[in-house]
Amino acid sequence: MTHVLAADPTLADFGKDPLWITIIKAVMLFAFLMLGILFGVWFERKLIARMQHRYGPNRAGKFGLLQSVADGLKMGLKEDLFPRTVDKVLYLLAPVIMVIPAFLAFSIVPFAPMVNLFGVQTPLQLVDLPVAVLFMLAMGAVSVYGVVLAGWSSRSPYALLGGLRSAAQVVSYEIAMGLSFVAVFIFAGTLSTSEIVKAQGEMWYAVLLIPSFLIYVVCMFGEAARIPFDLPEGEGELVGGFQTEYSSSLKFALIMMGEYLHTFTASGIAVTLFLGGWRAPLPTDWTWAHTGWMPVLWFFIKFVLTFCFIVWVRASLPRVRYDQLMSLGWKVLIPVNLAWILLVAAVRNVVVNEDNRMIGIALGVVIVVGALAIWMRFDTVNQRRKEARKAEVDAEFEQLSNEPAAGGFPVPPLDLPHYHGVQHKEIPSGTN
Repeated sequence: MTHVLAADPTLADFGKDPLWITIIKAVMLFAFLMLGILFGVWFERKLIARMQHRYGPNRAGKFGLLQSVADGLKMGLKEDLFPRTVDKVLYLLAPVIMVIPAFLAFSIVPFAPMVNLFGVQTPLQLVDLPVAVLFMLAMGAVSVYGVVLAGWSSRSPYALLGGLRSAAQVVSYEIAMGLSFVAVFIFAGTLSTSEIVKAQGEMWYAVLLIPSFLIYVVCMFGEAARIPFDLPEGEGELVGGFQTEYSSSLKFALIMMGEYLHTFTASGIAVTLFLGGWRAPLPTDWTWAHTGWMPVLWFFIKFVLTFCFIVWVRASLPRVRYDQLMSLGWKVLIPVNLAWILLVAAVRNVVVNEDNRMIGIALGVVIVVGALAIWMRFDTVNQRRKEARKAEVDAEFEQLSNEPAAGGFPVPPLDLPHYHGVQHKEIPSGTN
């Protein structure tokens, strides 16, 4: 049975605040995100440096804390260059489109339950909706237009390829991400973020729905375009991807802000939907840990640990190939997600309606066995295709190697001194 605290907000508690309280909460959210970007850049560089046995930023200010401020001043004071061929309107608008939806997406994240803010009892959350999670997904989809427009308006082949990569990547991974939320909706019975946090009073969904959580973790990197899925910026093959033509000015600073805001939003959604939100990792009977401003501390700890995990992955894993990225999204994550949703629906039916217990159990067994059979069949067919393709490539290479007239390269025998019966003499050193 879920423990519901008296301080748990509901949808009915939103929309009743005075205008000045709403403005204060919006300013607090904006300040949190802006300071988070400043310290997030410093913290990521410092953490990666420690993982690689380096010091990281340590010159600008104590412990290098002013390094992000120095970088921001540098980008703000640098000359703003415009390539001659760009579409100036879209070129300037693209970074703005990347940043604003990321701010809006974070507005549905609950930081704490009901708190006393300047004498007014209000939920520490800017806004909540009956379809709050769908609003977050919509804002993430809108921000992709900024990446695509940045690549298209730059009139550069590298930037255009980066924008197209981003569009294909987000389409692939937003489907899998949306499906990973379905199991949460089934168990919580709502799409409201505050209600989902309330439903995790007994157990976090990261434990109860661990396949959905693991799939979301993978999709989180694809959605935020972080390593190992930062293909839109692949500097190894695309110079800088969609931001190639953006100089180190305010436009580039906005793009960096957008990327970090997407990372923060992904971390906030992971904490809200799967890690209990502002709830403490303590027994729910300890009301002091769930009331007042104390839940803000629990949310912040979970948020920072999630961000540390993202940085840890960046320091540990290399970038994958683009075909591996798309194959993982379409051939693995989406089919596994669909099978898991069917299993969750069957189990939920058993829990809610005991009259259909045997039907639900039978359906769950059929779904699991069917999914395993399909996966084994797919794996076998895929392995046979790889072996056949490898044999075909080896045969083609051997044929080209032995037939120079067909466009191949002749491969000499291993005993080079007796090639074609000619004894090769060693050339004295110092001669041309």
